[in-house]
Amino acid sequence: MSAGRRIKESHLRSLLKGISWRVIGTLDTILLSYIFTGSIKIAAAIGGTEVISKVGLYYLHERAWQRVPTERLRQFAQKSRLSYLFRKRS
Repeated sequence: MSAGRRIKESHLRSLLKGISWRVIGTLDTILLSYIFTGSIKIAAAIGGTEVISKVGLYYLHERAWQRVPTERLRQFAQKSRLSYLFRKRS
């Protein structure tokens, strides 16, 4: 594979990456909760709650970004010297 070649992300691959990242994040939360509380029961409860809240928050975050017009992002990028983010890639 050449260095400049982009791989097209399939929906299934994106879904599996999202699930695996959420599992890693939740295990991290459970581990930290256990370290702080000393209770696996409390840690599991925190981890279970965290999964539901993070999925819901991510969904709301994505929907909010759908409301931001691309042109508005371009204008912001130009004003803040981030216009390179919107260059066409070949």
